[in-house]
Amino acid sequence: MSVKQVSVSLDNVPGKFLAVSEHLRVEGINIRAISVADTSDISTVRFVTDDPAKTENVLKSHGYSIKETEVIAVEVPDHPGGLVAILKPLKSAGINVLYLYPFLGRGESGQPIVILGVDKTEEALNVLKQNWVHTFGKEIYAL
Repeated sequence: MSVKQVSVSLDNVPGKFLAVSEHLRVEGINIRAISVADTSDISTVRFVTDDPAKTENVLKSHGYSIKETEVIAVEVPDHPGGLVAILKPLKSAGINVLYLYPFLGRGESGQPIVILGVDKTEEALNVLKQNWVHTFGKEIYAL
């Protein structure tokens, strides 16, 4: 299922992400998945929350410039090579995985969940749905 990811660029100094976390905490917003990529000056924080619209409003009201992106949340079989079941069909369809990070929790079947950023979201959803049903007998995880 596609979900909304919020990204924010922060100066790479102590306390910047703490401030973002505090703003979300005060508003009762829970971060469900998170990835941080840094350079020497800037950190890019990507996250999925339990309320993306409220997250966007809260961060904008505090002066942050944010980017909202559709990403995919999918269950991954929890065994060696389980990720291959997700990545192989995408490669076969010519879909590039730009990044991947874990969701903080498990799906309905108890399997881990990953967040995928891809270059062709709708096409990737269709490929994963077809292969997921064929391979595992169920749909991809819906948040």
